[in-house]
Amino acid sequence: MSNRSIISTNRAPAAIGPYSQAVKVGNTVYLSGQIALDPASMEMVAGDTEAQAVQVFTNLAAVAEAAGGSLGDAVKVNISLTDLGDFARVNEVMKRFFQEPYPARACVQVAALPRGAAVEVEVILEL
Repeated sequence: MSNRSIISTNRAPAAIGPYSQAVKVGNTVYLSGQIALDPASMEMVAGDTEAQAVQVFTNLAAVAEAAGGSLGDAVKVNISLTDLGDFARVNEVMKRFFQEPYPARACVQVAALPRGAAVEVEVILEL
């Protein structure tokens, strides 16, 4: 596929498996799910779900910028939480990183996430 490119930045955590941080096809960028890893140490950030969510969206913003866009270009956001009781808290963090009109979104509760994370988010951008 000639219009497919791999997006990578050291401002976000390196992939911890067989995947890329993001893949751009045409004007669409598919950002892999991010958990609250600090890109420098590759360790989970300390703190509660709010602190994790801030790191997750910071990581996603870095990948979006590496792709030539921003979270303002998001058309779809998928959020996975290990506890839907954190739904309101993650909404408040999301409002710090996105402006109206907001992208489409799904939010689900899952049994577990990598590295014991409380939240994982993936994003699709349209540049």
